[in-house]
Amino acid sequence: MNQKIVLLAGACLVLYSACTQAKGNNEKSKAPVASQAIKPSIVTDPVGYDTDDPAIWINAADTARSLIIGTDKDTDGGLYVFDLRGKIVNKVTGLKRPNNVDIAYGLPLNGKPTDIAVATERETNRLRIFSLPDMKPVDDGGIEVFSGEAARGPMGIALYTRPSDKAIFAIVGRKSGPADGYLWQYRLEDDGSGAVKATRVRQFGKYSGKKEIESIAVDNALGYVYYSDEQCGVHKYEADPGKGNTELALFATAGFVSDHEGISIYPASGATGYILVSNQQKNSFMVYPREGSKGNAHAHPLLAEIPVSTIESDGSDVTAVNLGRAFPKGLFVAMSNGKVFHYYDWRDVQRVIDAQKK
Repeated sequence: MNQKIVLLAGACLVLYSACTQAKGNNEKSKAPVASQAIKPSIVTDPVGYDTDDPAIWINAADTARSLIIGTDKDTDGGLYVFDLRGKIVNKVTGLKRPNNVDIAYGLPLNGKPTDIAVATERETNRLRIFSLPDMKPVDDGGIEVFSGEAARGPMGIALYTRPSDKAIFAIVGRKSGPADGYLWQYRLEDDGSGAVKATRVRQFGKYSGKKEIESIAVDNALGYVYYSDEQCGVHKYEADPGKGNTELALFATAGFVSDHEGISIYPASGATGYILVSNQQKNSFMVYPREGSKGNAHAHPLLAEIPVSTIESDGSDVTAVNLGRAFPKGLFVAMSNGKVFHYYDWRDVQRVIDAQKK
């Protein structure tokens, strides 16, 4: 065994140990599991190949006309746009294995605030960026990521809008990478011609080496980024690149059958709420306090486990915004096998959480 392999194995062993000794974690609180899976209010129209990740776009003019953008993961894949009834209303096809997608609001392009959907395109090692709600490309054919790296294959993405200056950043994960610096963060701006350019601002994030890192989520209001280190746990860092690269927590290390997948953040108030993490092979979502524990904002003990009807869910998203009569307390959307996404009324999710918290 050569020296490089020995060093890599040693690094993975250290990180594996970290996974079993979760920093800022409290796994002694084991929530009971409800006996019956909650049912979706709506199952979307099927896509062509393989659903993977959804993102919710809030229509500020009329929230009942908000949209769900979802990836169809294939060499000839695409982005599908669904209305709140689960019907396909638009799509972008011909993308080379789009993996994950996220949304940001008000990126200045040609002097006009523009909402954007950003997806990773694995087979081209690019980000693909589209304006919302019309889904027109604004990326001049795509933006390369992880340039110069042997391990590329972009998968996960989360967009962070910094409250102080409204700067927008893309935090991108990949199929494989180093034990530290696995994620790359890019600032998104107008390139001067109305298209988006991306400038790398940092590399950060620990990686156990056990499988891969796909799901990433950002809490804009509190300023944190979370990502699923599959078969290890959920890592937490500052989302602002100016605040350093120190890991704040590693939690959700127990109770998972195999893979940690989709992460969604439900804000119950300005600083409270829930972090939901897909327990993929168990067909459930593990729920942790967004605000942490009393006296420690970075301790996230298990509150509840939500059994769902989705099968092997990769990606999810959630909003607390009133989306009309069907979803007055918000919407939780999750990918399921069968080429579909499931829409859940948040009230149904909250009832299960409340029952297990008692």
